[in-house]
Amino acid sequence: MTSSVITLESTPTWAVAAVVFFLISISICIEHLLHLLAKYFNKNRRKYLIQALDKIKSELLQLGFISLLLTVGEKPIANICIPKSIGETFLPCSDPSNDSPEEAKCEEQGMVSLLSRQGMKELQYLIFVLAFFHSLSCILTFGLGMAKMRKWKSWEAETRTLEYQFSNDPRRFLLIHQTTFARRHLRFWSEHRFLRWPACFLRQFYASVSKVDYFTLRHGFITAHFSEGSTFDFQKYIKRTLEKDFGVVVGISLWVWILSMLFIFLNAHDFYNYLWLPFIPLLMLLLVGTQLQGIISRMCLESQEKSQVVRGTFLVRPSDHFFWFGWPKLLLHLMHFILFQYKFGFRSCFHRKTEDIVIRLAMGVLVQVLCGYVTLPLYALVTQMGTSMKKVIFPEKVVEGLKRWRANARRNIALKNNYTSARPSLDNNTTSINTSPSFGASPSFNLNTPHCVKFDQPWSSEYLTVGVKDEGKANSTNRETKDS
Repeated sequence: MTSSVITLESTPTWAVAAVVFFLISISICIEHLLHLLAKYFNKNRRKYLIQALDKIKSELLQLGFISLLLTVGEKPIANICIPKSIGETFLPCSDPSNDSPEEAKCEEQGMVSLLSRQGMKELQYLIFVLAFFHSLSCILTFGLGMAKMRKWKSWEAETRTLEYQFSNDPRRFLLIHQTTFARRHLRFWSEHRFLRWPACFLRQFYASVSKVDYFTLRHGFITAHFSEGSTFDFQKYIKRTLEKDFGVVVGISLWVWILSMLFIFLNAHDFYNYLWLPFIPLLMLLLVGTQLQGIISRMCLESQEKSQVVRGTFLVRPSDHFFWFGWPKLLLHLMHFILFQYKFGFRSCFHRKTEDIVIRLAMGVLVQVLCGYVTLPLYALVTQMGTSMKKVIFPEKVVEGLKRWRANARRNIALKNNYTSARPSLDNNTTSINTSPSFGASPSFNLNTPHCVKFDQPWSSEYLTVGVKDEGKANSTNRETKDS
């Protein structure tokens, strides 16, 4: 019996209609779920999660275009013929099984196709699965991180209790070795780099973020950017920064696609990547965690060198020089690379044995859990210790209020300019035009003014206090505007 290809002309119409109906139903359900999710984020003012969702949608659209291009170009690409000597180089397997028929055009010339039709279909599956599991693993990783950081909310609430304020009273003085933070980080190995790194490597596996670390880094951040005694909600700020970073990690940028092409090339048998590639993400993740723990220890050492007496509570000073190349965001890009890289190459001829599959799955699960439950919370806390604070320091309501002030300022400037230019010129010798500040005055924001926005007031406050500088006067005045 000879097998023949069944086309749509030989397929019952009810079968075609049933398959199309099933596919359309799934697409509508997914679209509806995404719409409900976006509506929920809008309701709760989660702007950065909305941006992350938009990135996922754009990735799905991009995958659709890639699938369309591969489908349309299937036959033309398969008709591109190359010599057999070139086609047999850099093969992924030492004993490949080639069951796909070659194009008649290439077979007649004694050559092989650049990429067979079967290979095009497998490439479609590979790209789709890679992008899908990348987004899914990012969601799971950040979900694990958020779950562990939920206890930080109770730590933040503890900073508002009388007991915490009494124990951290700035009128109390302690020797630096009497503080809990110094006893945790100032050991015999702290001053020696070759001893400090192994200790920081081991510390990330138990109590990677302790309560005293959170309190000390919180105090250093608030002291550097706000007034002493401010009740700024540090936990909510970290949550907003993590949501913004999630939008970066969940996306597949150009350099990620370039790395994916590099991994495809390195999948050749000649590189023996099955011996070293699965372990690279784990080693990089452990290196990032060790660096984050080392930053905390170095901040403690620097504070000890400046003073042996602590006023109130231990004070660390944020600075970019603690981070690699003075760039705190580099750690985020490394985590992006790690979450993308460990999923690549699961389907391979090297995974025909059960042992290979178990190793790959074990590495994937270990990287997922370690990144989400250990490294991510540590990253979220330590990266706030840079020199400058991030834009998400302002909650959504404050940002909207500042934008309205800016729009009103620009409108008032335009009104003032139009009023001045439209007024007839009077006698220059006897009369001068004095524009009253009550008409056309253009308030300009001085965001560099200390306490331009008072963070020691609750965010749910109905009023926003903003420093406004009058262009017609030398002094600056404070104006309260109702947050509509």
